[in-house]
Parts: sequence; C-alpha cells; structure tokens
Amino acid sequence: MDRDLLSHLPVVAAVARRRSFAAAAAELNLGASATSHAVRLVEERLGLPLFVRTTRSVSLTEAGEAFLQRAQPALDALREAAEAVQAKKGQIGGVLRLNAPRTAMPLALTRIIRNLAVRHPELVIEVTTDDAAVDIVALGYDAGVRLGEMIAEDMVAVRLTPPFKAITVASPAYLKASGEPRTIADLQKHNCIGYRLLTKDAVYAWELSHAGKDVAVQVRGTARVTDSLFALDLALADVGIAYVFEPLARRHIRSGDLRWILPAAAIEEPGLFLYFPRGASEAPKLRAFIDAARLRAGK
Repeated sequence: MDRDLLSHLPVVAAVARRRSFAAAAAELNLGASATSHAVRLVEERLGLPLFVRTTRSVSLTEAGEAFLQRAQPALDALREAAEAVQAKKGQIGGVLRLNAPRTAMPLALTRIIRNLAVRHPELVIEVTTDDAAVDIVALGYDAGVRLGEMIAEDMVAVRLTPPFKAITVASPAYLKASGEPRTIADLQKHNCIGYRLLTKDAVYAWELSHAGKDVAVQVRGTARVTDSLFALDLALADVGIAYVFEPLARRHIRSGDLRWILPAAAIEEPGLFLYFPRGASEAPKLRAFIDAARLRAGK
C-alpha cells in the first residue's frame, strides 16, 4: 500500500461525508490548501477524479462512490481498533458524531456531554442539529437522537428522557390583552406561533387531545418558525401562543413568565431516545455515551 495514499484517505472520507472541502477541513483541523492537496494526491495516485466540484456543491463521482464503498469499512476498522486499544488503557477518545433535533440539547444532551467532558476529556461529541428523519448510517453518524415514534424498527434505542407532554403556552401579558382560550376551537381566534416543516415544506398542524382522541389543528398567526425554541422565545416576548415540549417551558411556567393553557388538550410524547445500528455499541466511545445517558436517567 502506498503510505502517502493511506495517510490521506481520512481526508477524502471527510470531504465525501461532509460534501464540502471547508467543512472537512474544519472537522480535521486542517487548512483549506492541505485538504485540497490531500484529495488531489489521492486522485492522482488512483488516476481518476473522486469528486465533482462546483462553486456551490461537492459530490462523489461514480468512481469515488465505488472507491469509498470499499475503503470506508477499512478506515472505520482502523479507527475502531485504535479506540479499542485506548479504551483498554482507560482512555476513551475519538469523535462521536450524533444527529439530533436542536431541542435535544436542553432536554438531554447538554448534561450528558457535560458529564462526559469530565470523565473522558479525550472524547469529542459532535452534534449536528437536524429535525428531519435521516439515514444516520449513510451520512456517517455514530448515532442519532429522536422521539421514540420516529425511530426505525431495525435500530437499537436507548431512552434519554422520560415521556413528556406537548403543551400550549402564552405569556400573562398576551393573555391579558387577547383573552385566554377555553377550548381548542378558541385557538382559531388567537395569534398562534406556527411551525414550518422544512423537509415537507408544509405548516405543521398542532397535535392536541380532544375527548380522548388526538386531533390535528391548523392554526394561524403572525409568525412561523422552524425551531420550537424560537417559538418559546416569541411566546416570552408576548407575541402569541406557542406549542412546545413541557420540559422546555417548565422553568418559565414556574417563574410565571408563561402560563400553560388548555392543559387537558396536551398530548404525551414518548420522550427522546438515542438510536444506533445493532452492534455499534461495541465501540468504546458510543458505549461511554450510553453509560453516561443511563447514569443520568437513573438519577
């Protein structure tokens, strides 16, 4: 094996995974020129272009796809072997790549990552925020975080949070000015902060409970967001009624900055879960994360 070729393969793999030279350079802590040089060297040694580059995108050529399909498992095996040796010495290291919705940070991940930073300072937790249902294996993630109902059956799931409710909240100032809705139908008279689903290019219908059945309610208002944390900020700013997970609004409800309205209409979500392919938990870095998550859940 050409040693120069071997040493530059992780750079090629990073560019392929990120679909970006700049993002790969940042991940590997390399300069832009060093990243381009590494890819160019591999392409020259193989005698074929691996990427199609435009001013807006980077994609694999057919040859690049075929090459990475063969090379990536070997790179993964080498990385896992090194991490396993380190783990035997009590050193958990490497980069653990997670794909998670943004709300997963305050709901669960922040405290887990904080604990891991103390216990395993050589381990880097890289979180990509994404609310869409993605193929974590194809995109190169070690694990994902989603609501239990969104996880494919062939994945292993580890609970990160207890079940929680999806609730409607508004500020006292808004309710004083606009009145408080007493029924789900009353929401049509109010300024409701909507959600735009980027993956479906549609406006999300609030899921509420009426007479023991779940109902989808289309609401109207002067603002729409793609992130429930933004909806929470707008509710705190007296804009209107927000639909959020109860743990995100809990401290604001306790402080009196927000009021939980229509409590009987709240539905219960299954909670957040870490999920990953079968066998993936044998990797020391993922095992360390699972242990930290279970330790926190046990408190």
